[in-house]
Amino acid sequence: MSPDFHRESHYLRGMLGLKLATDPRWANIAEKSLEEILTDHAFCEQKAATSGISLIVHHSDKQDIVDEVTPLVAEEWGHFRKVLKELKKRGLVLGRQRKDEYVNELLKLKKKGSNKEDNLLEDLLIFAMIEARSCERFRLLSLHVEDPDLRAFYHEFMVSEAGHYRLFLDLAKKYHPADKVKARWEEILTGEAEIMRNMELRGDRVH
Repeated sequence: MSPDFHRESHYLRGMLGLKLATDPRWANIAEKSLEEILTDHAFCEQKAATSGISLIVHHSDKQDIVDEVTPLVAEEWGHFRKVLKELKKRGLVLGRQRKDEYVNELLKLKKKGSNKEDNLLEDLLIFAMIEARSCERFRLLSLHVEDPDLRAFYHEFMVSEAGHYRLFLDLAKKYHPADKVKARWEEILTGEAEIMRNMELRGDRVH
């Protein structure tokens, strides 16, 4: 394994808890498919905003979720617009939305709870997982692509996704015992690592 890979693995374990690092070469592959990766990124932001709205609608009785997820929804939609602006600036266009194999596999990890509270925990942890992996991928782009403007562009997104990851984990701990959250989070981290291990390294997808 390369020194870069080991450095990324150390960072992930310490900062995000992820058990498997993306090969740093992914960023250079992605840069060669810029229109595709920006299109996929745009739709990731759109889906994040939609998921946040759904969370608020289904748990409108929980004031912390309403108060904390509402600004997140606005931020995610702002990110969608920002990616559209970046596409336009580069003379590129938003392509069609593609099937998100990563998220579809993650959703298979969800336990079907017997009550609304258990389902909330599953949703919050899956959302945290998506944000953590997005943060990792954006960090790679901010470090390894050749275009300095694109590095700065993705550094901003990396910081934002790290905050969202923490937000969802913190909300999970507000509504569930910390030991229950920790145990279930560990299971999801292990499952996600296996998903990543079995997925093709593609440069036209964020995940």
